[in-house]
Amino acid sequence: MATTVALSENTRDKLKSFGRKGDTYDDIICRMMEIVDRELYLDEVYRRLEEKEKFVPLDELE
Repeated sequence: MATTVALSENTRDKLKSFGRKGDTYDDIICRMMEIVDRELYLDEVYRRLEEKEKFVPLDELE
């Protein structure tokens, strides 16, 4: 089932710029949501690790 979402021309053009040949707007938006979900997950994992005193960031290892 499809639905219509109103976008300004500027937003539509920006969205198109994230696409690849043959992508639908749905493809582009789904891919963007996967990236955001993955980044939020990793941020949460790192936040939890930082709360533990055993965690040492890689840039502090020398």
